[in-house]
Amino acid sequence: MNLSAPFIRRPVATVLLSLAILLLGAVSFRLLPVAPLPNMDFPVIVVSASLAGASPEVMASTVATPLERSLGSIAGVNTMTSNSSQGTTRIILQFDLNRDINGAAREVQAAINASRNLLPSGMRSMPTYKKVNPSQAPIMVLSMTSTVLEKGQLYDLASTILSQSLSQVSGVGEVQIGGSSLPAVRIELEPQMLSQYGVSLDDVRTAITVANVRRPKGFVEDDQHNWQVQANDQLETAKDYAPLIIRYKDGATLRLKDVAKVSDAVEDRYNSGFYNNDRAVLLVVNRQAGANIIETVAQIKAQLPALRAVLPASVSLNVAMDRSPVIKATLHEAEMTLLIAVVLVVMVVFLFLGSFRASLIPTLAVPVSLVGTFAIMHLFGFSLNNLSLMALILAPGLVVDDAIVVLENISRHIHNGLDPMKAAFLGAKEVGFTLLSMNVSLVAVFISILFMGGLVESLFREFSITLSVSIVVSLIVSLTLTPMLCARWLKPHDSGKDNAFQRWSERVNDRMVAGYDRSLGWVMRHRRLTLLSLLITVVVNVALYVVVPKTFLPQQDTGQLMGFVRGDDGLSFSVMQPKMEIFRRSILADPAVESVAGFIGGSGGTNNAFMIVRLKPIAERKLSAEKVVERLRKNMPHVPGGRLFLAPDQDLQLGGGREQTSSQYQYIVQSADLSSLRLWYTKIVAALKSIPELTAIDAREGRGAQQVTLVVNRDTAKRLGID
Repeated sequence: MNLSAPFIRRPVATVLLSLAILLLGAVSFRLLPVAPLPNMDFPVIVVSASLAGASPEVMASTVATPLERSLGSIAGVNTMTSNSSQGTTRIILQFDLNRDINGAAREVQAAINASRNLLPSGMRSMPTYKKVNPSQAPIMVLSMTSTVLEKGQLYDLASTILSQSLSQVSGVGEVQIGGSSLPAVRIELEPQMLSQYGVSLDDVRTAITVANVRRPKGFVEDDQHNWQVQANDQLETAKDYAPLIIRYKDGATLRLKDVAKVSDAVEDRYNSGFYNNDRAVLLVVNRQAGANIIETVAQIKAQLPALRAVLPASVSLNVAMDRSPVIKATLHEAEMTLLIAVVLVVMVVFLFLGSFRASLIPTLAVPVSLVGTFAIMHLFGFSLNNLSLMALILAPGLVVDDAIVVLENISRHIHNGLDPMKAAFLGAKEVGFTLLSMNVSLVAVFISILFMGGLVESLFREFSITLSVSIVVSLIVSLTLTPMLCARWLKPHDSGKDNAFQRWSERVNDRMVAGYDRSLGWVMRHRRLTLLSLLITVVVNVALYVVVPKTFLPQQDTGQLMGFVRGDDGLSFSVMQPKMEIFRRSILADPAVESVAGFIGGSGGTNNAFMIVRLKPIAERKLSAEKVVERLRKNMPHVPGGRLFLAPDQDLQLGGGREQTSSQYQYIVQSADLSSLRLWYTKIVAALKSIPELTAIDAREGRGAQQVTLVVNRDTAKRLGID
């Protein structure tokens, strides 16, 4: 059976088939999203619960424990990490990679509902959950700074104008705002004054509530007019709250300002952001799953002039972080490597075939196979990323083999005297099933990655399928287009008409064959030495495998550093800020640093801070991100009570089920006995610090903030009427 015969007889249909493959691939190429790595869904759900005023121990025993029991019964949970702090419990659930995140979310909600009766009655709201994907890093961070407006006002502008406008941009997912909170009126009661006037907290609360009741007022009308009734029943500023009457007794008026300090502030005082040397509100932009990062960032930048126009003149809107330049540079290098690979393949083919006409046939097979692969990539929802492009870079050397095998076999028959048409039928028939078996074996090698499962399968899935598809497309091209072109482009053999280059090429091939004959003869005469050499080679390879450093992914230079500042347990927000200032100034002084942005406090706690360090382009800084980190560590001043951990930002953050940190390795020590846990914690930390290869160790015992324990004498309290 000759698989190529119908295509050799129908050249027009064959050309149209190839053009269709090229057209579909070209159209699909423009539709492929761009990303640094394949889109991977890590099924991670974070459950949060709060109980105002509760200590970490109380949160762990009364909130975390009931939730853990209910959540632990969910199928497919790989790891469950619980962290209880002052008034807050956070439980991170990481599921199997093949678990549907939406189905897992429904089971998490059911588990939370099941634990309702076991939770403290004083909780104002039920625990909530949030689906997160640790592999989705922010694509852009914008900073808002002003020398006139307060940070609460900046936050208000960010939440009401910028966040909504950015969310409408195609490809933008969640927009998170940090560095402050919404404006609020803060009322700090003075216990001595309350006691002096005989006013309770409930009296103050009732007065404030009654003064802020916004209800419909109705309307007034007569025969000719209708008036809508409005009233100043909503207090908005500290100036409005201060004269509020708490009590009126015996002709004396007690106002709120008499028993409290009233000021305009923000909802969360322990939350601050910065950009370089200015206080700032930061907007962290995340992309939707499968969105093109480069296009999304370009659309956001196109919106910035319009957003700046609607903001007050005193507000500056800047780009604090942008992932697109590094991705563009990486993809450009990969595309150039692909182009170089194709050119080298074409040159080698021409060098050994010696004929431009003959070299053009396998040369056409390469672009048709590669471009046709884009159509299948789009069909499968793939993206142009480092791994899929790596597959396309490897493909030219594989896909050209099929066309060369067909071309060589047909050329052999032409050299033996057959005319090109008969040689094409006979040559294609002889190698048709050979090509099929060759390509099936190649596809079997690469497609086996899909059966590895876990993180490896998720990460290398696009690489495996892309390379396999390119091989299959090259097989189709080699059985259709290649023999048809050979039948019509190759000429009958006439050795007397060979040009000088062809004769030189033949001489080079003859010399190579002669050299191979001599080396093969020597090997056959020295069989024992040959086997010994093979054995030595295997042993050396095994030894090299043992000593060569191993890692899942190499350390990337994304042009950004991630920094985490840890303060001692119990450190207040006001003490933490100057420590952060020292670290910030030291980093900004480095010549490789372009900008620094970050947060202090917030959901991370008053003694924690996070920063994003944007580096200058590699052409300016001349050093890799790792070298910059080493220099920063060396020049960083010692700050009592505070530690800074820096690391190059990575596209893939592993360990999504644990706390997000800048560390490469994370260990968790667990024990049912707290005393033995603390004993072994100290020993393990000491052992880790003795390893010279470890540059920074972030060890946290989790004792929590300092606290004062009150032992209540219940009998005395009851006698004095104290609840």
